[in-house]
Amino acid sequence: MSSNFWTSSHFRQLMDPEDVDVVQQLDKDRGITLEDFKLIKMQMANYIAKLAQSVKVRQRVVATAITYMRRVYIRKSMSEYDPRLVAPTCLYLASKAEESTVQARALVFYIKKLYNDEKFKFEIKDILEMEMKILEALNYYLVVFHPYRSLSQFLQDAGVHDVNMIQLSWGLVNDTYKMDLILMHPPHLIALACIYIASVYREKDVTAWFEELRADMNVVSYLKPKTLLSLQASSSRVAARRSSFSDCVFVTTRG
Repeated sequence: MSSNFWTSSHFRQLMDPEDVDVVQQLDKDRGITLEDFKLIKMQMANYIAKLAQSVKVRQRVVATAITYMRRVYIRKSMSEYDPRLVAPTCLYLASKAEESTVQARALVFYIKKLYNDEKFKFEIKDILEMEMKILEALNYYLVVFHPYRSLSQFLQDAGVHDVNMIQLSWGLVNDTYKMDLILMHPPHLIALACIYIASVYREKDVTAWFEELRADMNVVSYLKPKTLLSLQASSSRVAARRSSFSDCVFVTTRG
């Protein structure tokens, strides 16, 4: 894995916002709207997190899996790549990439345990076959840089010792994976935006520290309201549409 974000494949794959939320034509033909597309990806992220709790992997593995999933649907349709299978397969692939390997048979076991639905009855071979398709969709670029390392360094540098603010900052970073921010912005800027939001909520004055940074504060200022609004919108969409993952509006090749 590259140790420098700026020379990594992750940096080269950063995209403009207008290029991320694009519904593939095949999905449009099946009635999937942009709102549906965003909701399904959010539910997939929750699905990955739920599976990860069962197989007991680190949060970094979860974040990498969600990033893979979001990268896949920039290039491929949900009609061709069944989200119910893509989600656990991304977790399987991420566990290997992050050297925290999960056995495919364990994923199959917990999928059946969590979802008593015929549409979720996958076998090991299904995950292994989808793994190859996902690798191709990702062009075999598996490197992902996350905001976590930067977050730890920034909090220490800023002299933040308030446990509640630290926990809130980490929670906000985790919540950003409900969106596509990791596909569009350098991870250190996402970390800074989360610290900024946490400082406002916890009424901690870190203005002087931010002023000393060489980071592009225009981008941080842009991310701050975007992150808040997106998280609020995400919560509203989930509250308004409580349908289960298996009842999503997409129609896949599995029927």
